[in-house]
Amino acid sequence: MVRAVVSRGGRPDLAGKALRRVSAPTLLIVGECDTVVLDLNRRAAEDLVAECKLEIVPGATHLFEEPGALEQVASLARDWFSLYIAGRKAR
Repeated sequence: MVRAVVSRGGRPDLAGKALRRVSAPTLLIVGECDTVVLDLNRRAAEDLVAECKLEIVPGATHLFEEPGALEQVASLARDWFSLYIAGRKAR
């Protein structure tokens, strides 16, 4: 059973109609400067019926190569997984 999902700079839009079948809380993390992927993630978030949160990393590009960007991604993912997998927020 999948209890939480994190997508870092991914393309959830490519899942198409399958997004509507996702039931796990989903965190989408996208770099602010990755405007095309950011727009695609915003659209995908609208199709998700599960709890969804979009986090935008300021000043980051697609690969999160900027100083501190990957650390911020790791922190966001850790907090999301801690919330849903470590049992702090049971579904």
